[in-house]
Amino acid sequence: MATAPATTRSCTLLLAILLLGVAPCPVLANAPFVRPTLEHRLERLAPSANPRVLHLAARALRCAATGAQRLAVIDYSLPSTRPRLWVFDLARGRLLFEELVSHGRGSGDAQAQTFSNVPESHQSSLGLFRTLDPYRGRNGYSLRLQGLEPGINDRALERAIVIHGADYVSPSFIARTGRLGRSHGCPAVRQGVIRPLIDSIKGDQYLFVYYPDAHWLRTSTFLNCPDSSRLARN
Repeated sequence: MATAPATTRSCTLLLAILLLGVAPCPVLANAPFVRPTLEHRLERLAPSANPRVLHLAARALRCAATGAQRLAVIDYSLPSTRPRLWVFDLARGRLLFEELVSHGRGSGDAQAQTFSNVPESHQSSLGLFRTLDPYRGRNGYSLRLQGLEPGINDRALERAIVIHGADYVSPSFIARTGRLGRSHGCPAVRQGVIRPLIDSIKGDQYLFVYYPDAHWLRTSTFLNCPDSSRLARN
């Protein structure tokens, strides 16, 4: 009797496995499920973002608070003509917003280059912030930010650095001027998204603001703390 070719036998075996639902490799079938790290979850949700920035944001958040539900990330290494703000729902594994965001007029023109913690500098600040409660002020519905990094952003409340909406944050403004308008240091966003965006991160959630500033990267307590440390509550 003729013997079926090896390729035919392999195909028949594979078909039987698929039809019967038999795992071809018991070792792999019984392997424990490994939950993706926060870094990898952020990368998957925001593929247009710089992975290095997302990894640093995850590191800072892990150092600050393991129970955070929402995280906003700003990448000021990008020009203001590009979306550079992402808001993540960590609990549900969703990207809620990917938006344009302004920087302070003292930080640069289309590209932010300098940052400050000094009042009246009109510059943006870097680092990790905790969100507080929203309020209605001269810029409409706004969200107070508490800077958590001494010497880097801890004068944010004193400087009235808040998230607010602005007419100068829009594609039409970019078309007219080649860049977004600039604030007095606040991360301003489109008027059309300000309320849902603020409501998504208000009340004890976190904002991470990035720029490749060598001094900040080297000295930030949230980027250089042991995993066991929790600094934001101190």
